Amino acid sequence: MQKADGMMYAPAGKPNPVVKPGEFKIAAIGLDHGHIYGMCNGLIEAGATLVKVYDKDPAKVEQFCKTYQGVKPARCEEEILQDPEITLVAAAPVPCQRCPLGIRVLEHGKDYFADKPAITTFEQLALARETVKRTGRKFGIYFSERLHVEAAVYAGDLIKQGAIGRVIQVIGLGPHRLNPKTRPAWFFDINATGGIITDIGSHQIEQFLYYADAKSATLLHSKVANYNNPDYPDFEDFGDATFIADNGATHYLRVDWFTPDGLRAWGDGRTFIVGTDGTIELRKYLDIARDAEGDHVYLVNHKGEFHFNVNGKIGFPFFGQFILDCIHRTENAMTQEHTFLAMELALTAQKQAIKLKPGFKK
Repeated sequence: MQKADGMMYAPAGKPNPVVKPGEFKIAAIGLDHGHIYGMCNGLIEAGATLVKVYDKDPAKVEQFCKTYQGVKPARCEEEILQDPEITLVAAAPVPCQRCPLGIRVLEHGKDYFADKPAITTFEQLALARETVKRTGRKFGIYFSERLHVEAAVYAGDLIKQGAIGRVIQVIGLGPHRLNPKTRPAWFFDINATGGIITDIGSHQIEQFLYYADAKSATLLHSKVANYNNPDYPDFEDFGDATFIADNGATHYLRVDWFTPDGLRAWGDGRTFIVGTDGTIELRKYLDIARDAEGDHVYLVNHKGEFHFNVNGKIGFPFFGQFILDCIHRTENAMTQEHTFLAMELALTAQKQAIKLKPGFKK
């Protein structure tokens, strides 16, 4: 699995099916972002049967079908939406297109699983909420930096076990490598992506809500900037935000596009969790200058200091739980309100962000 380019980062785990072959059929629509491969990997490992794919670009479809043998190209989107055997549609088109596609999926009586951010405007969020309520279908979002990272999964287990007491602060750092020459034009269009906090900041917000067991949160302040990309004046390469949750826990996030070429991964993703009885640090994708393997968990509490390398040991339970939620209409993987709240807070931080004007070096 390559780790240098976050756009093509597609974690693969061990098969842990919760359904029989052919029992839960899925399709993919929209292959603009490489995260679709990680999404499909997770669902297939949990037992889903991937049967069809559609994208306007034949080259993308051809590559997808080479990766997933037996998948049939659909002639159009409607072919998938009208197929009564398909239960769930996974999707990663251009971000601003993800919610409109999701509405069409839900209107056809299917559940939906979109790459983050999935929702790029408040108008889309309101429509998604209304459609979910009216149709009773699920609008899932692939928050991969928690759902598809074993260190992040294990941290949640430790917190549930009481290893650090009550969580009072979460700091999330999400640096990314830009690789501008490999990016499509839409990547630099803020109307297409929703902005840096809406996009990659939503990862950090979702983790905060989960680890702190927060049901709501208030934005204190946020900032965005374009520090080093004068060729793309509307692009944001830096963003941060601070929140306080309904239970008093606080959150600081920083996301950026400044991962240097010398790093062996696309970003040194870190999460710091402070509890009343201890702390947890996650080094998600590598341990700088020591270990190219990721999933390092550092725990300090009243019992001592601990280091856990959990790579390949925990798995990714979300995908099986999500499939079972779709079948049984439960909410064990992630509640719909939690999903939408993470996006609401990201949109709020993006909209209210102070736009720094640092200027560019000549």
